[in-house]
Amino acid sequence: MQTLIPIAERIAARLVERGESVAVSESSSGGLVSAALLAVPKASVWYQGSSITYTPNVARGLLGITRETMPKGIRSSTEPYALFMAGVIREKLRGTWGLCETGAAGPEGNPYGDAAGHTCVGIVGPTEASFTLETGDSDRAGNMMVFAKFALERFEEVLNR
Repeated sequence: MQTLIPIAERIAARLVERGESVAVSESSSGGLVSAALLAVPKASVWYQGSSITYTPNVARGLLGITRETMPKGIRSSTEPYALFMAGVIREKLRGTWGLCETGAAGPEGNPYGDAAGHTCVGIVGPTEASFTLETGDSDRAGNMMVFAKFALERFEEVLNR
């Protein structure tokens, strides 16, 4: 966790400087992205909230996603899905930015055919971007930390463009 906090502090400073906020939807990182962001003092100024969207029940129940609202032809753990979920969480929680992480932490892959160590990150706000990482590792806890770091680093990168 200590490796994530400096990144979160830089993100917080940038968001405060710009008068912006972020809402987070994460899956395989299990809340580590939000934990890092919330470790920064005064997070309530720029952090809107999050959803650990680990199952379809959460997507339906908390976020109101239905078969009708889910874009055709996309599935979980892909860049298009990460962008969609980043947009949903941004809208639901009224953030300037939506940040989504979705993947397969391990030790096995997910039901969609992605290997353990696969994650996608989507960022939606004044600009959009998506990214994929393959660690090639089946270490669940290790992947969760790597996924959170990857998501935070990509978000910082987009904020600094």
